[in-house]
Amino acid sequence: MRLSIILVVLTLAPLGAAAQSAGEVERCFQNPGACSQSGSAPAPLAPAPAAPAARPAAAPDYTSVLQSSEPERRKLQESLRTLDKYNGPIDGDLQSEGTVKAIADWQKGHGYTAVGKLTPTEAVTLNNEAARVPIRRVNPSSLAAPASTAPPSNADALKALRARLAERRKAAEPKAAAATLALFHDLKAYIAADGKGIAGQQFTGFAKWYADTKAAGRSVGDITPNVEDYGDAKAGQAATAEVTFLTKQGESTYPQCLVFAWIEGNPRKNTQAFSCDDVAGVEKWKSEQALQSAWR
Repeated sequence: MRLSIILVVLTLAPLGAAAQSAGEVERCFQNPGACSQSGSAPAPLAPAPAAPAARPAAAPDYTSVLQSSEPERRKLQESLRTLDKYNGPIDGDLQSEGTVKAIADWQKGHGYTAVGKLTPTEAVTLNNEAARVPIRRVNPSSLAAPASTAPPSNADALKALRARLAERRKAAEPKAAAATLALFHDLKAYIAADGKGIAGQQFTGFAKWYADTKAAGRSVGDITPNVEDYGDAKAGQAATAEVTFLTKQGESTYPQCLVFAWIEGNPRKNTQAFSCDDVAGVEKWKSEQALQSAWR
């Protein structure tokens, strides 16, 4: 009896295994990728290994170009100049304000990040682009150095000044001569009338001088007028004239000189008479009248 039971168990065991294998076969048929073909009973496949994580992108390399040799940095500046991006000095300083601006401008036009610094790839692209620019023909005449003009010598400057004064005098001379001649006639009339007339009324200094001369026993003879200065003043045309009077006492002759100053008009305005030695007084009068001389 015991032997019969063992035989039954041994007989049923392979049938269970066969039944299990049939189920696995059906599952693998429906999903072949989940099973391997090794052995009589398909086994589940091992899961596929996970893909490695992506590495972060490397930061742009700007240091290599900034630390390149000076000739290489100068070449980059020359390329920027060729492309009309830069007009500063070619000194190899890629961090100067002008160079940084030029690089950023070039980068912006080429779709790069406009940071004002170059990566090695951008540097090569920049130089290659500049190398393709046609050579600009320069007109040799434009390179000729301008003729240097030496400053005029003192003698030439003095000569030019005298020429200008001569032109101004020539233009003003008729009016100045007419004004002085009118004064001459008034002085002659005053002396002929023995101290009476418009000249003494207008030039009180002259009237006093004439009275003192007569009191000293001297007579007044020839009169020689000469224009001393003439020009525009704030109140009109201003004139100054040196007048030499020959005075006589017995057999002796004494020349005396007076400067007459006035503003042209009828009657004359701002009139004054000075001794010819009183240069400071005459110049002060001219300054007060704001005289713009055409004579000197």
